[in-house]
Amino acid sequence: MKLYTRTGDDGTTGLFSGARVMKDDPRIEAYGTVDEVNACVGLVMAACRADDAFEARLLAIFTQIQSRLFDIGADLATPEGANNSARIVRIEEHHVREAESWIDEMDGANVPLKAFVMPAGCELAARLHLARTVCRRAERLMVTLNQCESVSAGALHYMNRLSDLLFAMSRRANHAAGVGDVPWIPARPAQ
Repeated sequence: MKLYTRTGDDGTTGLFSGARVMKDDPRIEAYGTVDEVNACVGLVMAACRADDAFEARLLAIFTQIQSRLFDIGADLATPEGANNSARIVRIEEHHVREAESWIDEMDGANVPLKAFVMPAGCELAARLHLARTVCRRAERLMVTLNQCESVSAGALHYMNRLSDLLFAMSRRANHAAGVGDVPWIPARPAQ
């Protein structure tokens, strides 16, 4: 099977249901950005060392998250009730609770926040912050899509928790590297 099909040369792409839509359709924007989150997670994983306990834990968690992100992409590519929708695994409440348990685990070692923090610190934290910001964009695009077409609540909830998890992980990565949070220093008004 060849990698190229030429079927998208007219600016359309196929959903799993078989329907064809424009490549800039809100549904495509949403699942394309979920794919971008997954690539950012891969970038995070590439910076993790399996011989470090904290980073090995991140790898274990992200291995599961990458599969859930593929599930969300398939969900977005196959609206409920469309052809093939019965073949799609949808994100459920237990997946969201699992993400919440990871947030509690990661944030448990962090000092309480006293200020807004910058997306900075060690390299691993910076990669996690990049993944977080792309995750927030994916969530916004899913919310936009949900205004005109149904998006599963589980997928929306999961993306919301994932961005929180990535934030907790970024702070924990800085802590593990001996780097403190980089606080936001608001500009002062001219005197």
